[in-house]
Amino acid sequence: MGWLAAATLVLGAIIGVGAGLLTLLLYGVEHVMLGYIEGPSVPGPFAVPWIRRAISVTAGLVIAAVIWYLLRTRTTKVPSVKKAVAGERMPWWQTVVHVVLQIFIVGSGASIGREVAPRELGAMLAQRFCDVFHLERADRRMIVAVAAGAGLGGVYDAPLAGMFFAAEILLASISIETIAFGLGMSAVAAYVASLIKGHHAFYDITAMQPGETPSLMLFALLCGAACGVAGALFRRGSSWAESHKPAGDGARGLLWQMPLAGVLTGVVAIAVPQVMGNGRAAAQLGFSTFVGASGVESSSGAVQSAASAAASPWTQLADGNDALGGWLRGFGFGGTASTGVGGSGAAASAGAGGSGAAAAHTVSSLDMQHLGLMLAILAVTFAAKAVVTLLTIRSGASGGVLQPGIALGATLGAMLGLVWTLAFPADSVTACALIGAAALLAASQQAPLMAVCLVMELTEAPITFFVPVGMAVAASAFVSSWLLGRTARKPVAVAV
Repeated sequence: MGWLAAATLVLGAIIGVGAGLLTLLLYGVEHVMLGYIEGPSVPGPFAVPWIRRAISVTAGLVIAAVIWYLLRTRTTKVPSVKKAVAGERMPWWQTVVHVVLQIFIVGSGASIGREVAPRELGAMLAQRFCDVFHLERADRRMIVAVAAGAGLGGVYDAPLAGMFFAAEILLASISIETIAFGLGMSAVAAYVASLIKGHHAFYDITAMQPGETPSLMLFALLCGAACGVAGALFRRGSSWAESHKPAGDGARGLLWQMPLAGVLTGVVAIAVPQVMGNGRAAAQLGFSTFVGASGVESSSGAVQSAASAAASPWTQLADGNDALGGWLRGFGFGGTASTGVGGSGAAASAGAGGSGAAAAHTVSSLDMQHLGLMLAILAVTFAAKAVVTLLTIRSGASGGVLQPGIALGATLGAMLGLVWTLAFPADSVTACALIGAAALLAASQQAPLMAVCLVMELTEAPITFFVPVGMAVAASAFVSSWLLGRTARKPVAVAV
């Protein structure tokens, strides 16, 4: 009990400090490389000139490629968190450099998750803690796994997700000791980290209906099945990309493949800036898809405030000074105070400026041209995010796929929701995106409890939505496990 209490408080606090500092490092890199800092009002680099976006992500991956090549070929290799839990030693300074590089490439715009970095830092610190207390192998395994989960809980202020990540993915064991220890350390880490980096909902879902409906329950089952298929495919894709990274005799491939991935990401980001980063911008595009007028209650009872409309990726895409922004304004999108659809202030009339004088759209009278355009943008975002993320992993970059998985699920859920709300206007697209995000994450990670908690904690969704989200995750987990069981030939490493 003595070392459990010490680990919960002392190690949890140290991991929380590390998670908070890594978040500040991310903000610093974004400020230097892209000239912006992500947050609730600026979820992505939409206002950053396209040339700076392209240069930033390319330069970031060029620098990281050189350092990673030296790190992987000239020094002790940094093992994965799963290998660390199994007992493999994590070298201290190599791990720190490895962790910082992951944050650096995400801050420069690389399409990959940043959640592996705090987990690796937590696992390395836990091994040193175990050395001090001379703990036995069985105790080391549990404390390293729990510390890795605390890193996740600290960086995203998500203690439940951190606890379930350790228990469900790393230990594959649900026991009272594991749950109590994991939740305690993750909660301490999350609290300490929030003192450093601040606290706010990671995703804005204020444009969501006030409560669940019977039709939303049906949507949850159907969307869960669809996300189960998509999540299984994304898991197989990330497994393939991870297993085909430049390594061994081919490690020199890092020096050209990662820069190439940067160039291609920059090219895609010219028209689709939301693909950059760990997935926050792409996911928020799905969560901010709103049918109706800003400040006006929709048929579902959802209301999008003026502040949420202004911060919406739809608004920021349309209000940009590039060709894409002009094109969207030509279709009636743009103007944060105007009336319209998509959380972007798309004009209710066909005018380009969106003056706000026209009456609000309802789901039943939604202009099909706007609907088709919104579906197209969401579909392009979904496809681009999936491809660019897998390309980044395949090139040799280290990172995770939790946030990219949420982004894919939110955009897929929003696409399905736009069509669904035509027939069932009592439901909101934001609720559909929330359901899709949790369902696809659960399928891609094969961790339904962690997925539910992470998405609900990141969005601070009302507790009543645990029911439809849980139904979708159950359907997704069933479908994906069946598909993966049919297609699996041999165990492969999966980036998580």
